[in-house]
Amino acid sequence: MADHIEPLERLADMFRRLDGVGKKTALRYAFNVLNFSESEANEFARAIESVKKDIKLCSVCQNISTTDVCPVCSSVKRDRSVICVVEDPRAVVAIENTGHYSGVYHVLHGAISPMKGVSPDKLKIKELLSRLKDGEVSEVIIATNPTVEGEATAMYLYKLISPLEINVTRIANGVPIGGDLEYADEVTLRRAIEGRYSL
Repeated sequence: MADHIEPLERLADMFRRLDGVGKKTALRYAFNVLNFSESEANEFARAIESVKKDIKLCSVCQNISTTDVCPVCSSVKRDRSVICVVEDPRAVVAIENTGHYSGVYHVLHGAISPMKGVSPDKLKIKELLSRLKDGEVSEVIIATNPTVEGEATAMYLYKLISPLEINVTRIANGVPIGGDLEYADEVTLRRAIEGRYSL
């Protein structure tokens, strides 16, 4: 039935662009939106527009923010001598939810993957290196995902940072190999951070 109703089909196709959303789920989401009142539908549309218009990258750590400098980077309570490097903003949220990390972050926005055409110059590595020049940073925790791409990125960063005489550590293997940080539970992430090791 939905295949012949163009607006519903178009909306379902948009939902299918989301990670992990298949055809049936996308159609279910589209029918849910169809059941919205007009004001709810307008609010939904405004929320999507706001995400694209109001969110930008923090000028310091490259995390998403609604301000030029994100709340973590602007907090006087954070330890600026420790930088935790992650692949994407979802990992920042996951680590923050543990409540056991008081340093700052740097978001790469991906991992090195020649197969996917992601080379080091497409990541926020240059911005990370510029943060390490003033001598304030004593440790860089590499918290890329435990995947082939994440490990390759970790080793690449280690080779760049270790000559700067900064302690480079890697989160411990509390996070399962092949998993993403955003799906790990808080206890696992806490243990991974506490059990980090030198590269």
